[in-house]
Amino acid sequence: MTARRACVMGFPVAQSRSPLIHGHWLRQHGIDGSYERVQLPAEDFETFVQDLAENGFVGGNVTVPHKEAAFALLDEADEAASAMGAANTLWLDDGRLKGANTDGFGFLANLDQAAPGWEGRRQLAVVLGAGGAARAVVHALRSRGFSRVAVVNRTVTRAAAVARLAGSAGEAYGPDEAPELLSEAGLLVNATSLGMAGKGRLYVDLSSLARSAVVTDLVYAPLETELLARARARGNIVVDGLGMLLHQAVPGFERWFGVRPEVTEELRALVVKDLEGGS
Repeated sequence: MTARRACVMGFPVAQSRSPLIHGHWLRQHGIDGSYERVQLPAEDFETFVQDLAENGFVGGNVTVPHKEAAFALLDEADEAASAMGAANTLWLDDGRLKGANTDGFGFLANLDQAAPGWEGRRQLAVVLGAGGAARAVVHALRSRGFSRVAVVNRTVTRAAAVARLAGSAGEAYGPDEAPELLSEAGLLVNATSLGMAGKGRLYVDLSSLARSAVVTDLVYAPLETELLARARARGNIVVDGLGMLLHQAVPGFERWFGVRPEVTEELRALVVKDLEGGS
């Protein structure tokens, strides 16, 4: 039987930790397969995906900047990918290209594992940002029954477009309204890139936030951002963004290799070591 091959497609793609994650699971389950990086500029992406089988792959992940282009090529998309117009997981099924967006799944699974009961009374979740990550988070929160999902962004029209993914619970606000929102919030999510190494600083006044609220940051480099450190110091439960990366990889691996893997402390430690530059 020919070894099954999957890949991560992006531009650039050298920084992707997906091969580390999937390689660990392949070894753990004794599967004869591989997971590789494929760097694809925009002009080569469509042709590569259309020839995925001919290129020897059963599927793969899609990272920036190709998620929207991947969605446009699908013969069939899951509900999350359809809602967001973006796909990060592709697989072939009898010659048909199918796809999903697993970012929201990863976001929820990370919180479920790291902070059981994080939904609290499911009243107000505050999401900072209005990019692709925020869209995945807001869409995912819709499934957990929050009565209000507030999207905060400098451009309120962009926030409004993202908030619509939460249905009637979605609301849009500018940054000046954040303190009042936080006074009622049970969950605070940073879905911006601010706070990431090499990006700008994210400062949020947490003084009005209840200490019972959960704070999570999708940034995982550094693992503990300034936001999380400040929230932890005041007594909030905090959840870093690494688990989202790990959990969003689960459905794809199951599609490509036929085994549903688990996100374990061993896997987390392996990726943390890589983030820290360990040998």
